[in-house]
Amino acid sequence: MWKSRKDDEKPLVPPMFPQPPVASAWEPRPVQPSKSEESHGEPTRTSKIDVARIGRTVVVKGELSGAEDLFVDGEVEGSIELRSHGLTVGPNGRVRANIVAQDVVIFGKVEGNVRGNERVELKRSAVLHGDIFTQRIVIEDGAFLKGGIDIQKAEPKAEVRRETLAAASAAAPASNAAPAPVVPKSSLLDGK
Repeated sequence: MWKSRKDDEKPLVPPMFPQPPVASAWEPRPVQPSKSEESHGEPTRTSKIDVARIGRTVVVKGELSGAEDLFVDGEVEGSIELRSHGLTVGPNGRVRANIVAQDVVIFGKVEGNVRGNERVELKRSAVLHGDIFTQRIVIEDGAFLKGGIDIQKAEPKAEVRRETLAAASAAAPASNAAPAPVVPKSSLLDGK
């Protein structure tokens, strides 16, 4: 007896509805909350659902700021400031601006300084003419950078500073005299 296999079956009529388009190279990705967000009890960003998008044919001149993540696939000239949110410059993006954001990912072209408070990532198609200031950086093979990189240390938490000050004041004798000035420890690298 003859049995057809599912693999051999082909529809005689094409489907009535077209297939959904293939996803672009950039997809919003879940982000773990930063340590500062966890410690201060602020709302955390568990997913990047709220992403503003500047399309390929859009041209923006002036100052851009916001309180959500931004994807730029068009042209921006001026300045971009997203202090506590991320910025992604798409593969068609052309940005002539100084950028300040929490996380910056560049696929396209940027002319200007980039300050990523936590991280800056240059993908293989990235072209950047400007300086980078960040705590962490990722540069893929093939990315172009003409400028400097300034890796900055994370600032100590405010709680640690308060604990240090409280311990120092508890150890100091209780008198009305002015507190002694704090003198930094010298290292072998300091000149005499």
